[in-house]
Amino acid sequence: MSDSAVMPQPVAGGRPASGPRLDHGMHLGGVVAFLAVLVAGLGYAVVSLITDMNAVGEAPLAYGAFALLGLALLIALAFEFVNGFHDTANAVATVIYTHSMPPLVAVVWSGFFNFLGVMLSSGAVAYAIVTLLPVELILHVGSGAGYAMIFALLLAAIIWNLGTWAFGLPNSSSHALIGSVLGVGLGNQLMSGGTGTAGVDWGQALNVFKALLFSPVCGFVLAAALLLVLKFLVRRKDLYEAPKGEAPPPIWIRGMLILTCTLVSFFHGGNDGQKGMGLIMLILIGAAPTAYALNRTMSDDTTPAFIEASTSASQVFAARAAGAPQPDAVQARRTVTDALKTKNLNQPPVYAALSALATDIAASVKNYGAIRTVPAAQTENMRSDMYLAADAVRLLPGAGVEFSDPEKATLKTYTGLLNNGTRYIPGWVKICVALALGLGTMVGWKRIVVTVGEKIGKTHLTYAQGASAEIVAAGTIGLAELYGLPVSTTHILSSGVAGTMAANGSGLQMSTVRNMALAWVLTLPAAITLAASLYFLLRHVF
Repeated sequence: MSDSAVMPQPVAGGRPASGPRLDHGMHLGGVVAFLAVLVAGLGYAVVSLITDMNAVGEAPLAYGAFALLGLALLIALAFEFVNGFHDTANAVATVIYTHSMPPLVAVVWSGFFNFLGVMLSSGAVAYAIVTLLPVELILHVGSGAGYAMIFALLLAAIIWNLGTWAFGLPNSSSHALIGSVLGVGLGNQLMSGGTGTAGVDWGQALNVFKALLFSPVCGFVLAAALLLVLKFLVRRKDLYEAPKGEAPPPIWIRGMLILTCTLVSFFHGGNDGQKGMGLIMLILIGAAPTAYALNRTMSDDTTPAFIEASTSASQVFAARAAGAPQPDAVQARRTVTDALKTKNLNQPPVYAALSALATDIAASVKNYGAIRTVPAAQTENMRSDMYLAADAVRLLPGAGVEFSDPEKATLKTYTGLLNNGTRYIPGWVKICVALALGLGTMVGWKRIVVTVGEKIGKTHLTYAQGASAEIVAAGTIGLAELYGLPVSTTHILSSGVAGTMAANGSGLQMSTVRNMALAWVLTLPAAITLAASLYFLLRHVF
């Protein structure tokens, strides 16, 4: 049977007879409101940045440095904007193609819950992306190489996202960003002679790859299984029908589909919004370290616990130093950095150096009274010590080191406090990322919506298919955020729609499936190549 025999017959303009009208433009008042929110958000970011810097006595940036910082922040927010209209279109496709919500209402609704998801996110995913980057670039992100890294990886991800969007392909922004991070890491390693901290943390990359690989398979299988379970448990014929004309579905079906769209939008905001946050924090740490390198919002009440945990960790390390002399802070920092380059951490001198770092961190916090009162001159060294110690503890199990249960508990508490002291996201960064993602949802969504709604299956999407795909997507993305794993909304939802089509016997449009699979396969190598090339070029500019 040909595709035309089973697809809804088109009407004037090529739109399927039961498909939604997607040709309504935004009202002039909506355009004005959109631009007003955009300008207000950017103004709020500038005012908040200057306020934070003044609050800690950060010296005003030179005009050139401030312009560079502003450009970097704009590109980071542009990535989240593109992410909004590229990825979030998947969330609204089902409610639009089942006539549960008018298209413009659906994208505004989804944009709001993307905003809410970002604002209520934990921040765990933000630094899962950051830890993929070369350690030497993270520690010196304010250098020319650091700016080259930020510009290269963001521009590469944006270019690939816009390219796939132009062809209406539901490609993953997360996939593109991770490929860009890997490209920068590989480019930096080649340009730096191949040292360990100059390249990619492949152990962390493997964990991210597993999440990216598992998520579309999970979406396909679980959405198909859920549809079959619904058919067995819920014997309502109208749930398994395609929309008739442009009439909305029964109220209970409509409510269910709106709820699933809301959940996908919320969890997408929570997961994807954090990726931009992590990169923005890197930019801020590099440009204004006194204000952002340490978490100066930590309560003074945490100081005793911080000192105790650092002292206890120092004792754990010293017990494994086998009599190696404890170096001073400068030598300890150099020893741990060299050990991270080679990943050869299980040595007495390294343990002695880690013990020295932990002792120095405890003494510094005790001397200054709290993290928030660390002087400007000591901020960068303090952050470097804390970051190196946390990264070393994270990698020790992979180096074959076995700790006792009490030692594990001590080091877990220690690294948790170190991360709290160096990993935080100011409220204004969350608001700006949330606005970028939410506003992006309202622009350019039609291409991806048409692909998901019309071009994956050979028949029109039914109510049960849309609900099954979105329930699985919302659950998977929510669990991924809980465990701090970056996953792709696009991969999960589009593969979920494909799974329901297969389970329903509706058939798949193999040309679309092939194109989606091709985009999935090509994203990593394309983004890696783009980012590495841009990084090479930008290193000769900065």
